[in-house]
Amino acid sequence: MSGRSARPPFSPVVSLLTVSAVWEARLDQELRELGLTTRKYGLLGHIRSTPGISFSELARRSRITVQSAHTAVRSLVDAGLVADATAHAGAASVLRVTDDGVRVLDAAEQRLAVLDAEFTAGAAGLSDALEELQDGASSAATQTG
Repeated sequence: MSGRSARPPFSPVVSLLTVSAVWEARLDQELRELGLTTRKYGLLGHIRSTPGISFSELARRSRITVQSAHTAVRSLVDAGLVADATAHAGAASVLRVTDDGVRVLDAAEQRLAVLDAEFTAGAAGLSDALEELQDGASSAATQTG
């Protein structure tokens, strides 16, 4: 035996995870320059699309705990990106994205569009396949929900 190991068989799951890690790192870098993480970017997007969203719904949509949602939103409030109109114990929160938050989200979306274009230019077939998978998942969720 030569001591060299044979190349492992192709795994679409491993390949997708590898590609995902590369592009997640690129997105993380772009968001970091705006003072965001991917989690905070997602939370801001949910708050903007659903003003007044509850912490429990925000946590459910983001697939995190309510406690984690509170912590992340607190940092967004401290950064001036989110306002909580009823931030006192026992009251339901009424969250909304501030003007600064809208500017940061718009900048993040512009940077994401550049990354999307770069990804699609390099892997148009994969981009199309991912869009089909997303559309299929959305259709299945609509039918079961």
